[in-house]
Amino acid sequence: MNSNRGIGAAFVLGAFVCAGLIGLGYWMTNGVLQVKALERSVTVKGLAEREVQADVAIWPIRFTEVGNDLTELYQSVQAHNGLVVDFLRQQGFGDAETSVSVPAIVDRQAQAYSNTGEIKFRYAATSTVTVYSTDVEQVRRAMTRLVDLGKQGLAIGAADFEAPTQFLFTRLNDVKPEMIEAATRNAREVAEKFSQDSESRLGKIRRASQGQFSIEDRDSNTPYIKKIRVVSTVEYYLSD
Repeated sequence: MNSNRGIGAAFVLGAFVCAGLIGLGYWMTNGVLQVKALERSVTVKGLAEREVQADVAIWPIRFTEVGNDLTELYQSVQAHNGLVVDFLRQQGFGDAETSVSVPAIVDRQAQAYSNTGEIKFRYAATSTVTVYSTDVEQVRRAMTRLVDLGKQGLAIGAADFEAPTQFLFTRLNDVKPEMIEAATRNAREVAEKFSQDSESRLGKIRRASQGQFSIEDRDSNTPYIKKIRVVSTVEYYLSD
């Protein structure tokens, strides 16, 4: 009698253990499947570009004077600096927008590679008057009128590779949010196309990287027009 009861109890206990193991196995299998599903993802890049006008212009006006007498050379440089400053005032630039650098003097006879017998002028002085303005269009108009300085006996090169005119865009923070939004939207469009081709459903963002903003001239002929570019990298979950 007691033996039959023991067998029955053992059977019931075994049934519970078996059911528990089956349930645990199902739970673990389902959990593994869910983890595998979470591992499915697609990584895409979204691009956003925008053209903007430069909002700052840095315009160096450089000229060179030569002579054999330093005192006379400095006086000539000072006089020509005055011509440049007066010209800029006539173009509408205030004194706060212009600065005059200390002239750089080169003694040609002191240079080791020079042939002193062929040097007509011993000293060369280079002076730079710089305009820093937020009125880019005003700077561009003034640049076309440099010939007026030539009429006053001052020779200024149209392009100086050592001191080029710079056009800058300084309001990047103003356009960042919209451009990031556009890049993210572009990335989602690419990811949705991928999910359709792979017969999957696009899920939430798994991770995202904003990427670096770049600001470049639109082309060499219009440096006052800038192209801003950002590429965002976004990873999305995929499901069946």
